[in-house]
Amino acid sequence: MSRSSAGIVSVVALALTACDDSESSQAPDVNEPANQQAVEALIQKTMDNMVFVEGGSFEMGDFGPIDPKAEGLPYTTDTDNKPLHTVNLDSYSIAAYQVSYADYDVYSEATGQERINTAGIEKDYRAPNVPAGVDWYQARDYCQWLADQSGLPFSLPTEAQWEYAARSRGQFFPFATDNGLIERGRNYPTREEIKESTPAGDLFSPSTIGVYPPNPAGVYQMGLNGFEWVSDWYAEDYYSSSPERNPTGPESGEMKVKRGSSFGETGRAKLVINRRQSFPDASISSPSGELENGARRSHTFRCITTPET
Repeated sequence: MSRSSAGIVSVVALALTACDDSESSQAPDVNEPANQQAVEALIQKTMDNMVFVEGGSFEMGDFGPIDPKAEGLPYTTDTDNKPLHTVNLDSYSIAAYQVSYADYDVYSEATGQERINTAGIEKDYRAPNVPAGVDWYQARDYCQWLADQSGLPFSLPTEAQWEYAARSRGQFFPFATDNGLIERGRNYPTREEIKESTPAGDLFSPSTIGVYPPNPAGVYQMGLNGFEWVSDWYAEDYYSSSPERNPTGPESGEMKVKRGSSFGETGRAKLVINRRQSFPDASISSPSGELENGARRSHTFRCITTPET
């Protein structure tokens, strides 16, 4: 439990433990899920794998011009990750790992829902220990369910919280690996390992969670194993008006922000500063302009929790 604060874990322990013998002798609660033991194990595992991120100040966005390694040049030509701007964040804890299909299946059973991505092409990219492919609503609801089960304020991270953790508290790390570089077989899966991760057996598959070292903050594969949903609405020019303290994105919008890259994209697509956007239901525009189902398998997530005030 080195990643979690003792206070948070103790709250969960109290929530999951019967208070006295009289309670344990009561008839089962008809509202309890059939997989209650699995739920309790999932909550405990989640808490054990939360990484505390001490708050602080950092320069958010394309930090190439102030990074000696980039020789004063921007990392991308994108306009939506500029201007570079100061952000101050309060402390929080973030999941070390993306939510896996095994995790999400426990949640689905507990809430009386069908398991996700069990038909069509999506099922070929499904495996217990790869990231669950979800739309934004499903990601939000899972984190809210964790909050309901634990009594703690779980949610999706804000875009600023995501980038701060990915950059190990705002360091000049272009990629969220242990050394800021992508090196196959040392801190990033080989092509063969990616192919072996799911029944699909191709490079457009998610890779197994937690195989290689985390970044210095202790978080695994941020932006390296599929897109990751954050809570913010997307606006291309948001960085021009973002508040300095704990920014949460525009009040409304049409698209949600996602960070990272899809499976099979090149290294540059995995830069921690990249901003992407998608309809919250993960739909895409067809050539005719109509919306159609997108590839949910490439949209993943992790949750955060913040200290209670």
